[in-house]
Formats: sequence, C-alpha cells, structure tokens
Amino acid sequence: MAAVLCPAQENRIPFADPYILEADGIYYMYGTSYDDGIGVVMSTDLKNWTVPGGTERHVALSKDDSYGNFWFWAPEVYHVGDSYYMYYSSEEHICAAVSDSPLGPFRQEKHVPMLEEKGIDNSLFIDDDGTPYIFWVRFRNGNEIWSAELEDDLMTIKKETMRFCMKMSQEWEKIWPAVNEGPFVVKYKGRYYLTYSANSYESQDYGIGYATSDSICGPWVKYDGNPVLCRPEGLYGVGHHALFKDHHGRNRITFHSHFSDTKIHPRVIHISNWRIDRKGILRISRRKIRTPQMAEMRRNSKSYLSQILFRRKYDGKPYSEFKDMLVSGDYCPASIVEGTYYLEGIFKIF
Repeated sequence: MAAVLCPAQENRIPFADPYILEADGIYYMYGTSYDDGIGVVMSTDLKNWTVPGGTERHVALSKDDSYGNFWFWAPEVYHVGDSYYMYYSSEEHICAAVSDSPLGPFRQEKHVPMLEEKGIDNSLFIDDDGTPYIFWVRFRNGNEIWSAELEDDLMTIKKETMRFCMKMSQEWEKIWPAVNEGPFVVKYKGRYYLTYSANSYESQDYGIGYATSDSICGPWVKYDGNPVLCRPEGLYGVGHHALFKDHHGRNRITFHSHFSDTKIHPRVIHISNWRIDRKGILRISRRKIRTPQMAEMRRNSKSYLSQILFRRKYDGKPYSEFKDMLVSGDYCPASIVEGTYYLEGIFKIF
C-alpha cells in the first residue's frame, strides 16, 4: 500500500511546533527545527515563505545567547511594549528571551531557565487587566499542563501562584498515554479557552482538544466533543498548534502533521481557520486546511515582502542619499542596490 503524503512537501517549511506572529503587515513563523537555536521565516500572505536575508536559514535565537545547548523546542513570540518576548524550551527547561526585533537576535541577560525543574511548551497569556500568565507542561504523572502568574518582566514566575490545570483524562487521550501538552489560551466573551494537544506526537492520533473556564485560575472543564481536530483527511499526527489573527482580523490556526502515514519526520506545517460558534463551541475548519510552502528561488525577484521592508525605512530616498545609511541587518530590494542581489524574497545588505 502506497504511503499517503502531505501535499507540497518538496518546498515544505522546515519546522515543527509552529507559531505565527503578525507584526506591521508581516507574518513571522517560528518553530522547532535547528540543533543550535530557533529559526524564523517570513511571509506577507501565509502561503509563500522566505528566509530573512535570502540565506539557507535565519537563527532568531542562538544557543550562544541562551540557556542550553540542544533541544530548542516550541517557540512563541509576543510583542509587548517596545520589545519582543520569545518563550521556548531548551534541554527540557522552559526559557524566555527578549529582542527589539521579531527577527532577533533574542537574548537572555542571564542564561538560566524560568524554573529549575524540567518542563516544556511555555505559552504567554495576558488577561484584560494586564496580568501576565504562563502556561506550560510539567513532567509529573505524564505531561501535565500548569499555569502561574508572571512578574512584570514577563520572565519571572511567581512560584506561589503555580496551579494545576489538566492532565490526561478523556478516552481519546489514552491511545498513547499520558500526554496533555502544547497549551494555548484565548478569551472569548469572558470565557477562557485552554487548547492543547493529546497523545504522543509520535501517534497518528495526536490531536487537538480544549477546555473552558470562567476564571483564568480554573477549574478547567474539557469539551466532551474532543478532539476538535484529529486525523483530518490525508493528515496524521496533527497538533502542537498556535492561534492567531491574520491581516483581516480572521481567526487562524497553525499546526504540524506527520510527513506521511508511514513516516513522522520531517513534520509538515499547515494553516486553517477556527471559530467559536453561538453555543460557545470552538471549531477548527477541516475544509480550509492549507499547506504553506517556502517560495521558490528566482533570480532578480522583486518580492512584495522585500519592498515593504525597504520602504519602511528608506521610502522616497534615492540611492545616493541612503547608501551610506545601510548597515548590516538592513533589507532592501535587489533592484535598488547597484548590481547586487540575493536569490528570492528578501535582499540583505552587508
């Protein structure tokens, strides 16, 4: 029997555990991939993605700027005030780092985890009153989801507020016990929705469920119709998702799947829509699942993305005026830089 493959894998995005940030008209995707840190790719349309600088990869967070030397997993990035905060795990310890740009470099002032004990999948939620919370996975009787308040620095856990949220309990979660992981919280009409993944990521029945509460402190009650996404047609092992809004304010979700029905790695990224219906049920569209791709490399490409990044800083200025202002890290279209170009997407001046 032939293996069932995900579509468009030739140009697949090289991540798992995806997270998408929208900032100033640009989408930034982060994910699990590199042995030496966390990578990022960029897009304007959620369909075609490019590597900053036109290189093979761009490391937003390097192990040289962080606690840990390996297992850099499940990053999430949030824009708060004038800074960007990255939450991720390294060597199975939850960490946080900060940057003034979504491209990084993200750095820890002190190379230490947020907790001494092991944990993964830390996710930020800031409530309407401005109180920041962290949700993450503790290794206890399997993978359990916990939460805690954060100090104003968004990096320090108030240990006295640590509280249990959930663990494996529903029948569908017991195919490959005992895993509840990948927490991600949203609030809708005063009600909190804690979404999560269950079963091991290695299982074809890895899937997404959710629980609700009238308080951010719980108790959390799982939806009795879980999972809300598991084995959609042609995909296996779907999970470790993140929810976000696109340029038009529409609710979107990104998640990964297995490579095929016979092979887990390399995992494949997908994007779909989600909504909460009149009955308060969170629903993920199976019909609108799409598989984004890395853009093909084309010489002398005048990509829309590079034009946006260039105009943001040098709009209306002739080359003779801005050439001395270009420093390492600035971006502009190849057509503007005398005879210089990179392949596809974003053109970087060194």
